[in-house]
Amino acid sequence: MNLAIRSGRPFPLGAHYDGDGVNFAIFSANATRIELCLFAPLTGHEYARLTLPECTDEIFHGYVSGLGPGTTYGFRVHGPYDPERGHRFNPHKLVIDPYAKLLTGRLRTSDMMAGFQTFTQDDTTFDLRDSAPVVPKAIVVDPALDPFGHPRPDHKWSDTIIYEGHLRGMTMQMDGVPKEIAGTYDGFASPVMIERLVKLGITAVEFLPVQAYIDEGFLIRKSLSNYWGYSPLCYFAPEPRFDHGPRGAGMIHRFRNMVDRLHEAGIEVILDVVYNHTGEVDQFGPTVSFRGIDNASYYRLNPDRPRWYINDTGTGNTVNAGHPRVAQMILDSLRYWVTVMGVDGFRFDLATTIAREPSGFDPEGRLLTAMRQDPVLSRVKLIAEPWDIGPGGYQVGHFPPGFAEWNDRYRDTVRRYWRGDEGMAPELASRLLGSADMFDRRNRRPFASINFVTAHDGFTLHDLVSYASKHNEANLEDNRDGHSDNKSANYGIEGPTEAPAIVAVRKRQMRNLMATLLLSQGTPMVLAGDDAGNTQFGNNNAYCQDNPNGWVRWVNPKDPEFFAFVARVIKIRKDYPIFRQSRFLHSKARPDDGLLDVEWVSKSGRPMQSAEWNNLQFKCFGVVLRGSWLPHLEDDGQAVLLVMNPHRTLRRFVLPKGKDGHGWKPILTTQTPTGEPLQAPVRAVGFIQDVAERTLLAFAEVPLA
Repeated sequence: MNLAIRSGRPFPLGAHYDGDGVNFAIFSANATRIELCLFAPLTGHEYARLTLPECTDEIFHGYVSGLGPGTTYGFRVHGPYDPERGHRFNPHKLVIDPYAKLLTGRLRTSDMMAGFQTFTQDDTTFDLRDSAPVVPKAIVVDPALDPFGHPRPDHKWSDTIIYEGHLRGMTMQMDGVPKEIAGTYDGFASPVMIERLVKLGITAVEFLPVQAYIDEGFLIRKSLSNYWGYSPLCYFAPEPRFDHGPRGAGMIHRFRNMVDRLHEAGIEVILDVVYNHTGEVDQFGPTVSFRGIDNASYYRLNPDRPRWYINDTGTGNTVNAGHPRVAQMILDSLRYWVTVMGVDGFRFDLATTIAREPSGFDPEGRLLTAMRQDPVLSRVKLIAEPWDIGPGGYQVGHFPPGFAEWNDRYRDTVRRYWRGDEGMAPELASRLLGSADMFDRRNRRPFASINFVTAHDGFTLHDLVSYASKHNEANLEDNRDGHSDNKSANYGIEGPTEAPAIVAVRKRQMRNLMATLLLSQGTPMVLAGDDAGNTQFGNNNAYCQDNPNGWVRWVNPKDPEFFAFVARVIKIRKDYPIFRQSRFLHSKARPDDGLLDVEWVSKSGRPMQSAEWNNLQFKCFGVVLRGSWLPHLEDDGQAVLLVMNPHRTLRRFVLPKGKDGHGWKPILTTQTPTGEPLQAPVRAVGFIQDVAERTLLAFAEVPLA
């Protein structure tokens, strides 16, 4: 084919079809020449190599008439190969366009991708092998797409209940999902999957990474794969392994259809995104995209020896999010997923990394500020994982307004309290009220705290009460990987057991943990499968288990009623606005009735005293929640009472005084499998309530007959 290339335009970045041809534009501050390579879609044969004729403001660009959607392409980038100066250009390595919208296949590390001679184990050597046969190609897409059929649910933060899980793993073993689409975008759009989420009461799903990612070489050598996906390489392209149809624009349509089906059901879509590092890992990793395009711009390098990468992420490299063009790519990709793919928010993996300026973590840094000011991104849900392993990496509570944050102190406190650890009552009190000690600043609201007891990284809820130690042998790392301090307990036997007493206490503890999560102020996040008692057999780091060990098991014959329990507690949260307030509670008197907006109650029914809070043995207490002392639309005039007893023996609790002429109606107990109160008559003030061992009770304040 005789193709001519003209100068084209330096914008927009990526490959853009205009009806007559395709404009290609790619940033590199240090390249000397960039070649566009075109490939036959079926055979993968490289049939044309065209030098981009112009470079404007460090953007190489060119326009080719006659090309259209479906064109497959890549780039070869020329420049110095000088690792000691931070440059790793090697035109023998085909690189993927950072703005690629589709790929011809999944990414798997190959020895052919290395920019150096691997047999030498010396990254300063230069490799001459052509990597094109093993690198997926980018596919030009038609920018014209049909509009979505259903509007965004646009749930308020205070009404949000997040369900976090792996898109593939959630449907691989779900009855009712056709086998041919299980684990795919279409599979998640299946009526049976969506119906379960609706029945549970979920308002948002948070998917582990779906941006195209790579399987690392060390996993491939062990016949494993990167299941979780925290090894990204293409921030605009959906992951091909989650698609079952022919490669091409159909994958975009199938992803968008999944989003539209979820929106129709009133469920938002949040993506876990990884802009802190890429799958090119350290200097011994593959050259697939950014490293070969402009290593010194895309990555943060050691200023004293640029051959080495700064590794604030623990994965080998750190994306240079402070670079203007890299920040532009991040923002462009986020907007793309919102405006084109339809998603409703993002959870930023290791968000401290992308908020770190040369002077250190800065909540007012360039990238975070740009997101907060952006007319598109400022309107969607933004969630930070507020830590990394770099200097000053732990930043829970310090992200700016506009961001919610994962709250690991909530997780650890709730786990330890129900395990029976001493001295946890004061800490739990703070966590129950949305962690005001961390988040009540700059007019942030309780929903800024993303509360969770379990997440993909760690034990499932079932395993949290079944294992005292991790069991990650299946990862083939001699059980060295994963967290060792899980704040878990097995209650007498490690792992599976049929012992009735142990099974009973485990079920009770699962209900306690879930009820606490869903009845706390803040935004609750439930781990996918926890509502079914899913187990990973003690593996708390199933990142490489793309198999039944990592997939969700939806049927637990030992506790078939747990789903009904979780759905009941979620309904209580929705029925009583008091559990999802948009103002922090600070034990202040309300102007209309003089009652405190929150009141801590001892077993005697009287207000808590300092001596009780300071007693390490003090564990059983209650809390009365009312509408905030500040004017507050969510206040329906009703109060609720929570009573918690983590002791191994029964405690007696005197129900406290509330409004005149009112009593307490039981609405939940963790003593029964579905949460149904044993007896539901209204209790008068002063009633002595038996609180069974390891039990949470909830009451609503109602008028006495």
